Amino acid sequence: MRLLNGYLSAVWIVPLIAFLAGCGKSEAPKSASSSAADYPLPDPPLVSNCEPGVRGGRLVIASFAGAKTFNPLTENEQSSSEIVRLLFSGLVDVDVVTQEARPALAESWSVESDQKTWTFKLRKNLFWSDGHPLTAEDVLFTWQIIYDPKIRPVIVDLFRIDDKNFEVTLIDERTLKVVTPAIYAPFLVYFGSTPILPKHILEASVQSGEFRSAYGVDTPPEKLVGSGPFRLKSFKPDLATLMERNPYYYAVDKAGVRLPYLDSVVYSIVPDMNAMSLKFLSGECDAHEYVRPDEYARFKEEATKSKERFQLYDLGTGLERSFLFFNQNTNVNPETKKPYVDPKKLKWFRNAKFRQAIAHAIDRDSVSRTILGGRAVPSYSFGSQANLKWFNPSIREYPFDLSKSRALFKEIGIDDRDGDGKLEDAEGNRVSFTLHSIIGNPLREKIVVLLKSDFTKLGLEVTVQTMDFNTLGGKLNNSFDYEAMLAGLGGGDTDPTSSMNVLKSDGFTHWWFPRQTTPSTEWEARIDFLMNAQLKTLVFAERKKYVDEVQEIMNRELPFIYTVAPLNAAAIRADVGNVRPTVLSTHRVTWNAEELYFKKKP
Repeated sequence: MRLLNGYLSAVWIVPLIAFLAGCGKSEAPKSASSSAADYPLPDPPLVSNCEPGVRGGRLVIASFAGAKTFNPLTENEQSSSEIVRLLFSGLVDVDVVTQEARPALAESWSVESDQKTWTFKLRKNLFWSDGHPLTAEDVLFTWQIIYDPKIRPVIVDLFRIDDKNFEVTLIDERTLKVVTPAIYAPFLVYFGSTPILPKHILEASVQSGEFRSAYGVDTPPEKLVGSGPFRLKSFKPDLATLMERNPYYYAVDKAGVRLPYLDSVVYSIVPDMNAMSLKFLSGECDAHEYVRPDEYARFKEEATKSKERFQLYDLGTGLERSFLFFNQNTNVNPETKKPYVDPKKLKWFRNAKFRQAIAHAIDRDSVSRTILGGRAVPSYSFGSQANLKWFNPSIREYPFDLSKSRALFKEIGIDDRDGDGKLEDAEGNRVSFTLHSIIGNPLREKIVVLLKSDFTKLGLEVTVQTMDFNTLGGKLNNSFDYEAMLAGLGGGDTDPTSSMNVLKSDGFTHWWFPRQTTPSTEWEARIDFLMNAQLKTLVFAERKKYVDEVQEIMNRELPFIYTVAPLNAAAIRADVGNVRPTVLSTHRVTWNAEELYFKKKP
């Protein structure tokens, strides 16, 4: 999962890799021809079963944060994934709406009876966006990077079982064999959709130890080579990212026209989410993936006035999670030699009853009613109620109850000892903390104000500090310089394995205390065991039992204290074809961008 820009975003779940998928794709007949003779098609190319479209036009999307990197193995926030998803491909892609795996760079695959040995066969005549041949050597190179301990990209958490790597070996220039240490239930979707990187471009950066900075935002566009439907044309920080059609893309439509249809896609950077909405409503942008709950009525009114302008989709609750969490990092900053967290505060933050008291102090109904226009429901679980297959309905709720909060605080020695309305711990320390959140997201800015108000009524001293998206991400992932944070997780899918980097104690996105060498608590060790166990069986009932217990532990220990789940909506120009809206992706109307087209000639 990954840090999101939007309301229920600002968090990252290990890359649950949501890469571009198509509307039910199938193999092409060998006779399918390229629309440009200079760019030969693979043999066979991939054929989309979507409605045949018209080539041309530029799709403009507004975003209030620019990419931090174009490296698909190191990106871990939505502002980067928005771009990366369009630049790279995997062996397999995923139809986001149906959650079914489809061929991509690989034309076929097979698995042996042990359910651990897989073989992938790449298409003939694949090319990178610079015209260089793409072969199985590139796939092997990618997995060497993923398992390189000096690099350790965030997605490595998804591809280890009992601390053992998958064995990836080259058979020939089009064939690879992969052997997993044990049965790995979501193997095809997760392994298959991992973005493949070009060895001829990036091998030098790996050898020099500079891979983590490779494909940075300062990389010349012609040097940023991928195999997705688009390639980078230009990047202007704080202004825009322009991507043009990749002439070597491996897919065609049923008439043999090479995808994508669009000439280009532009992500235009704006100051905040209000500006994003205004840009769309004024017709300056073509797609708006996140119609905020508080703006839904306005968008509905505008859509009703002129149905020819844009289509509004009411999608319901999604997979994103919004929550408050405390820094439980027990380590010392190696540079300052000081603890990351003040020891007296760390003692509070690491006490489950402290976190439970905070959970009872959140007025979720008020958040929904006064800030989100009633378009949200209370949330108490790591699992999403939208994920019917995996959600555990037995989790405990934490209704707004300040008397319950005070009682829980009192059990751990926190009370108003001098009658001044302020809480102190057993040592007489005033209970206070700084709550960080993102600036530019008006909903979150209002929510932190409401939280501070309720916490103040309880006797807590809370300082609110907002910052831009990238600064907040730096605190979470690098400096660990924070006490409490209001954030959200997104970028995963319906399978619980997508949250491996969040749930496992050594995970990059185990935000409350990331990258632990050994679990710091018994309950974290138990989650490690359960998440590993659920991978190693193909029996759904067994996987569900393990995942239910993970949700119960998260619900009891509350490393993440959940707030509300909004009702999602998205909008896109009415004349865009092949739109298949979904609530299962943050890219709700553009997840299949290679198939979108303008019905009226651009």
